[in-house]
Amino acid sequence: MGAWSDFWRLHHAARVLARHDALIPREYLDGLPLSLRMARRLLGTREREDKIAPPGVRLAAALESLGPAYIKLGQVLATRPDLIGPDIARALETLQDRLPPFPTEDAKKQIEASLLKPVTEIFSSFSEPVAAASIAQVHIGETADGTPKKVAVKVLRPGILQEFSKDLSAFAFAARQAERFSAEARRLQLRAVVDTLAASVALELDLRMEGAAASELAENTKNDRDFRVPAVDWSRTAGHVLTSEWIDGTPIRDPAEVEAAGHDPKRIATVVVQSFLTQALRDGFFHADLHPGNLFVDGDGKLVAVDFGIMGRLDPAMRRFLAETLGGFLARDYMRVAQVHYDAGFVPRAHPIETFAQALRAIGEPIFGRTARDVSMAKLLAQLFDTTYRFDMQAQPQLIMLQKTMVVVEGVARSLDPDFDIWEASRPVVETWMLEQVGPEARLREVGDGVNALGRLARDLPQLLRNAEIVSTMLADGGMRLHPDTVRQIADAQAQRTRHVRVAIWIAAVALGVLAAGLL
Repeated sequence: MGAWSDFWRLHHAARVLARHDALIPREYLDGLPLSLRMARRLLGTREREDKIAPPGVRLAAALESLGPAYIKLGQVLATRPDLIGPDIARALETLQDRLPPFPTEDAKKQIEASLLKPVTEIFSSFSEPVAAASIAQVHIGETADGTPKKVAVKVLRPGILQEFSKDLSAFAFAARQAERFSAEARRLQLRAVVDTLAASVALELDLRMEGAAASELAENTKNDRDFRVPAVDWSRTAGHVLTSEWIDGTPIRDPAEVEAAGHDPKRIATVVVQSFLTQALRDGFFHADLHPGNLFVDGDGKLVAVDFGIMGRLDPAMRRFLAETLGGFLARDYMRVAQVHYDAGFVPRAHPIETFAQALRAIGEPIFGRTARDVSMAKLLAQLFDTTYRFDMQAQPQLIMLQKTMVVVEGVARSLDPDFDIWEASRPVVETWMLEQVGPEARLREVGDGVNALGRLARDLPQLLRNAEIVSTMLADGGMRLHPDTVRQIADAQAQRTRHVRVAIWIAAVALGVLAAGLL
């Protein structure tokens, strides 16, 4: 893609942003050089447009009008409050990924080109589009061979690959030029932001990857009582088309409709939160777009999620970090929480750890003494991240995705049950997770991975004892008692453990005893 083509695409985008007063917003004019003030006028900024709306809302509207690539850019920027500020980031979370549908005949041509068969040989019936977004749209079909099955057929927009290629080329050009002339742009790593966007889009533009995400989530949750994933029809899936089981369920948008279908909205609210947390904490792989339009209740009362284009992952190290952070907050041990951040390298050691612990105390202490319904888990995480940013913690995309999904999940739950207690609903999942992550047995299992783990465990013995103290404090009389669901989950987990794992744990325990005797 030529530099001139990139330049003119960026120029067009700049004019659109300026018309929304979102390129050089009036709120930021004080202190700006005369050259930027003149550029603002030359680009045609409308002083009266969106007069009341804040800058972030104006930016979201401008990005929506610029099309799919800019909508995706806005979604990526929403995960970088360190780059654009928390207010702008929150506003970009409202971006609407909706566009008018394209003709059904074009969808059929896409299917035939991808599956190398006439549509009539693949589907005995094929509807007009029932949903349309920036990248693809969905039709209802019925399979043509064997026992007819009702399916959802997702088809990429024609030409979307080429359009994204052009816009991503322009974004990369802009980032290169910015980093060439601006030290601040280099510090913010603008090229890395564009690379993140390009990687995300590459996955979304290959519908086989979305099918694989659905398949992985289905495998992880196959034994979950209250959640399931539509089955993927791989024989009718390719890069530009994804076919999956059609869900004849009740949308959860309206609590009255959920109740009329014979389901308890309060129970569904609990299932939404517990399913999300289980995916994130147990599996490290979660659906990151759980808005009401993507959630249904089937005839068996199970929660069913659709649309797997946006998924989140937490690697084991990040889950351990979260476990120890949560344990420290529950024990009101703010110095330990601070140390976890420093040990992970998230906060530069130039900041005194005592000052950081003091800032964490300002987050944690207001929680104690308040009713659970008065405290939002999503807001607590947001406050934690805002504090760490002030101490120069770099953005952690895994954690930001988790927190932003929690905002949506919490909103969905409270729309179903205005009195929803997210802490009580989360407790059985979090308790089990804490026992698995910071309990002594978790460290013993590490030893079973190899002889080298023994030295690591000896090094961590003081923290092992501290973790045991945290868990004991949580479970002590008058403290946090195990939820009945937690007891059931632990019993199930114990029953499912293989004999080999049990043997490894006992061997590790004996080895620890020998090691401890040698140290005495």
